[in-house]
Order: sequence, then C-alpha cells, then structure tokens
Amino acid sequence: MHILDAAATARALPFGPLIAALRARFAAGCTVPPRHVHEIAGQQGGAMTSLLMPAWAFAGGGSGRYGVKIINVAPGNRTRGLPGLHGSYLLHDAVTGVPLALLDGDELTARRTAAASALAASWLARADADHLLVVGAGRVAALLPLAYREVRDLRRVTVWARRHEAAEALAEAWRGRGLPAQAAGTLDAAVAAADIVSCATLATEPVVQGRWLQPGSHLDLIGSFTPQMREADDDAFRGAAVWVDTDEALRKSGDLLGPLQRGVLRADAVHRIFLRSSAVYSHLSEMYKAIKQIQKRLGMDTDS
Repeated sequence: MHILDAAATARALPFGPLIAALRARFAAGCTVPPRHVHEIAGQQGGAMTSLLMPAWAFAGGGSGRYGVKIINVAPGNRTRGLPGLHGSYLLHDAVTGVPLALLDGDELTARRTAAASALAASWLARADADHLLVVGAGRVAALLPLAYREVRDLRRVTVWARRHEAAEALAEAWRGRGLPAQAAGTLDAAVAAADIVSCATLATEPVVQGRWLQPGSHLDLIGSFTPQMREADDDAFRGAAVWVDTDEALRKSGDLLGPLQRGVLRADAVHRIFLRSSAVYSHLSEMYKAIKQIQKRLGMDTDS
C-alpha cells in the first residue's frame, strides 16, 4: 500500500490537471452515498464533528476504486493552536477490497475543495470576472487563488480574515506566488468591490451580508456543512440564482436551511451544478450578468 503524506499528496494534485480530472469525473459520475455526520461531544465541553464519506466508481473491464474519506472538524482547536480540520483518505480496489493507498486527507480535501470551487466558477462566474475576494485564512482559503487562476485571469486578489494579521500574512504568501494580492481593511467594502467572493470559514453566524453584493457577482460558500453553520445572511439569497453540488446540501447546510424555512428560498428554485453541459453553463453565465449568483457546495466526494 502506498502512503502519501501532505507534501506527496500536494505534488500529485497540481490544480490544472486536478480541475480537469474533476470535470471528467463529474461528467462520468460515480456512486456517492450520503455522508455520515457524527457529533462527538468532548468531556470538557465543545464537540467535534466527524464526517465519513465513501464513494466508488468502476471502469471498463470491471476494475474499480473505492475510497473512504474521514474528516474531523474541531472548531475548538483554534484555542489549542491546532488546525480545525484533520482528515485521512483510504483507497481500495473496489472488487477485491485490497487497500491501495493512504493519502493525507487534509491536503486532499483542501485541494479538492479549492479545485471544485474553481471548476464551478469556471461555468458560473462572469467571463470577465478578475477580482477574487477570499473570506477566511485557513488551509482551504490559502489555496483558492491558486485554483481560481487556472480558470480566470485574476488581476486582483483580496483576503479578509477576523485577524487582520492572518490576512496580511496570507496576502504576502500569495504575492510570493505571483498573485496581485492584498489584505482587506473592511469586509463590506471588499465584498462590494469583488467579482467573486469565496468564503472558506467555520462560521456559525453570517459573515457576508447580501446588501454588500453587487449585481452579477458570484458568491461561493464553502463552509456551512452542518445545520448550525452559516456564512451568508438571508439577504444574500434574495433575487439570487442558487446552485448546489448535491441535494444533500438542502438538508444539511445552515446557509440553505434558514432561508428555506423562512420562505426566502424555494427548494425547487435551487439548481444542481455539474449536471449540465459547458455550453449551457456558458449561456447561463451570460444570463446572470445582471444578478448575483450563489454557489453552495456541501462537497460531493468524487475523490475516488
């Protein structure tokens, strides 16, 4: 069995080929059962959320792959000086059950999440969108501009975080990678100026206000994978075209559950992303130039 640590996993998944591979896998499809979500209460208060996500696919000749990803999210790790997310991914032969590889789940999840975000934006964001705002300064947030520059000509990258020093450090790191990056002073002004707003946080209260978003902007919500989490307020959904990567998001994302319950959003008005042709997405991107779009991804696990 091959064992890939974080560095080896990153080297195996450069964003250009990764986005292309996700595009092909979403088109071909695979079997993705609903994820298991477990709340594990700690003895000293607080809770960790553990996500178990299996997926499998078969190729010609009956060969196939079966993978299981386990992601543990511990918001309390902020006070412990630890990352809030830890994960592992175990790949098997789907016929014999033989384990084939163990990958660093943190790096795999972060890169896959950023790549799927960029893939969706390649279809939905305006073709002339060149200003990306990243909300958050964690592992996934740090990778977003590196993925987005594969699908859009980024002329400006802005980052906002609750700790301004974290945003400054991330902007400096991006400048070192050739990105025109800067830290935002205030979030409302940064949102109003951006073409694409990508949120990668563990927020439990709305961070982005709908009144800040400009017509034709693209809002990408990566967090909010439990009913208790939210990254955008109800106003963000009013008059917006809303897309999800899986119907499971309608049952588990706090960003969607609240607006649905309050009648701000209708389930039958939510579109499924990755189920249409590129030509259709190109047409829709043109149609949506005058209105804002929201891309809420719970994260289909096509990692196998």
